[in-house]
Amino acid sequence: MKLSLCIAAFNEEKNIHYPMDSVYDIVDEVIIVDGGSEDKTIEIAKTYGEKVRIIQSDNPAMFHKNKEKAIMAAEGEWILQLDADEALSPELKKEIVTLISGPKKDTLVAYWLPRKNLFLTRFLEKGGQYPDYTVRLYKNGVATFPCKDVHENVEINGEVGYLKNPILHYADPDFSRYLMRWDRYTTLEVQNAKFRAQNRGKNLALMFVEYFFWKPLTTFFSMYFRHKGFVDGFPGFVFSLFSSLRFYVIYVKWWKSTKE
Repeated sequence: MKLSLCIAAFNEEKNIHYPMDSVYDIVDEVIIVDGGSEDKTIEIAKTYGEKVRIIQSDNPAMFHKNKEKAIMAAEGEWILQLDADEALSPELKKEIVTLISGPKKDTLVAYWLPRKNLFLTRFLEKGGQYPDYTVRLYKNGVATFPCKDVHENVEINGEVGYLKNPILHYADPDFSRYLMRWDRYTTLEVQNAKFRAQNRGKNLALMFVEYFFWKPLTTFFSMYFRHKGFVDGFPGFVFSLFSSLRFYVIYVKWWKSTKE
């Protein structure tokens, strides 16, 4: 078995076709760890055929735990891990087929893949959003998820290379979906904020200055001006703005947690 596709999913009936349509014909198996979907995610996935294997799970806030379960269950020599709203570009698909079908490439055991992120009406090209490199292709047995941070990559035991063509991430085609994910990520980032404050000996008052003034201003300036987010038009402005505003939300959720 050459290639396993691994997906962690939860209520992804509108998106699960992205990875399945773009990859199904080149993989030997599909491992889906489902966090208890209440929609038709699993029903749709099963229509693709016998390659699909479903593993039922709970839906932990740190969803990387279900990604870890998926790669641990894979039997392929290579593992391609995609989110339920991601697809391979046609060029990346050819690149991967050539890679895993050809002769062994020196000591490389994993690859960074560039990723294009859809926001509202376009794939963002600026604002520091492309190439959004992520490790998604690796040999079986060399990768683990630390499960400590919402934005983490797998940890690889070995040498990592780069592929040229992008994953297409259909993350936020509408603003409601973006706000739902924004709320979830800011909640997860509260623990990181607490940990950083403890390590630096800062209290809530000092962190107020950082999270209400310094971080929002520097983040917006960096994304919209330094990294030319303005080139992406109005979506680029909105993305830069809300990436900055998230620090207010993180602080408020943090403050509220100290009162409970």
